[in-house]
Amino acid sequence: MTWTWAYETSAGDVIGRSEVFESRSDAESWVGEAFGDLLEDGVDQVRLFDGEAEVYGPMSLHPE
Repeated sequence: MTWTWAYETSAGDVIGRSEVFESRSDAESWVGEAFGDLLEDGVDQVRLFDGEAEVYGPMSLHPE
């Protein structure tokens, strides 16, 4: 299994992908630490993928 995040604008346009993580837990921990940097880079929301299968998303990085 390979876990990655797709980076998106608020309109849902994909603007990048994360590095590959070996576990879902690693991927989720990483995004929790990196969300501020992602916002600064223009990422509005993310989607989590296991290989090519979408697990969940979109998940907004903006505070409610």
